[in-house]
Amino acid sequence: MTSTPSDNTAVDASFMSYSGLQSAPPISPLEFLPGWFVYLPVIIQWFALGFWHGDLSLPTAANPRIRTGGLCGERKTEILDIAGPTARAIIAPYATLTTSTNDLPRALAALAHAAITLPIVVKPDIGCNGTGVRLIKTEARLAETLAAFPRNIDLVLQQFVPLPGEAGIFYMRHPDAPTGRITSLTLKYPPTITGDGTHTLRALIDADPRHRRARHLYFPRLSATLDTVPAAGETIPLVFAGNHCKGSIFRNGAAEITPALTSRIDAIARDLPDFHFGRLDVRFESLAALRRGDGFRIIEINGVGSEATHIWDPSTPLRTIWLDQLHHYAAAWSIAATLRRRGTQTTGLWPMYRDWQTQLRLMSTYPLND
Repeated sequence: MTSTPSDNTAVDASFMSYSGLQSAPPISPLEFLPGWFVYLPVIIQWFALGFWHGDLSLPTAANPRIRTGGLCGERKTEILDIAGPTARAIIAPYATLTTSTNDLPRALAALAHAAITLPIVVKPDIGCNGTGVRLIKTEARLAETLAAFPRNIDLVLQQFVPLPGEAGIFYMRHPDAPTGRITSLTLKYPPTITGDGTHTLRALIDADPRHRRARHLYFPRLSATLDTVPAAGETIPLVFAGNHCKGSIFRNGAAEITPALTSRIDAIARDLPDFHFGRLDVRFESLAALRRGDGFRIIEINGVGSEATHIWDPSTPLRTIWLDQLHHYAAAWSIAATLRRRGTQTTGLWPMYRDWQTQLRLMSTYPLND
């Protein structure tokens, strides 16, 4: 059987050892709770603080240079483009393309201009949760992917970073504080299945205690190969996008936060003008290097709409999920309130709602992610 193309290479020994993937519970009953239940305390907090401050859109002021502060409807390139030289040196190179006609030659020209070579990652400029994100290894696959998007959609064509580890690093800095801090670090693992030479891919997924809970995420993208039999020892990646809601496995990496890493992330974040609150998604070569603040590249930067994803570690109890969410979003309100007193304007409730609806509408048109 030929597996779906993926460059999620095996992580180094220290990364696998830390993760505890061989011994930790593969799934928590909390991981697949309804979204409204998981986020209910945040919604209550949002309305309570909104009425207290007199503006339900106040957190949109937390990152003044970004549309809605990065809550919704912002462009990925809008954040990446404001990077200064320190941050830009760490960001994986990218180009942009608006789907129209002759997409493939225009995309290849844009990649050549930016000195980017295959493999690349194609992602919508407006979107979230890995929707529409695809790994591209060949020109044929690039042409197929560009054609799968509707016309007049803005895309990001980013150099794929072939480092084995992936992490989400949450950063916040109060405007009155001299430095920022890392409040969460999440290690992300691509889910895989190992063939036994006997059972079909469908049967192997259904037999796994975690993967069968997420088969509604895996089956659509693997439909062409579900009834084939992987060879014994063959490893099949089930998803490429490093998002929990797309089936990736998250582990709390708080133990990897060091003064050196914090100092490096703070320097990068401060090179993003007026950036106070959000998550940097990175790929890294080893945990040892990450702890030193070295050996990583940024693949995406998210604003107020991002979350501290360590809460999706299967060992995290519900009380901690709720408390950590409330802590982080309370900080966004505090940062934004301070900036509003200094003259920063908020988006406003109805413009914020329209941006959210625009984002949802666009995401509904994107092709299936890898």
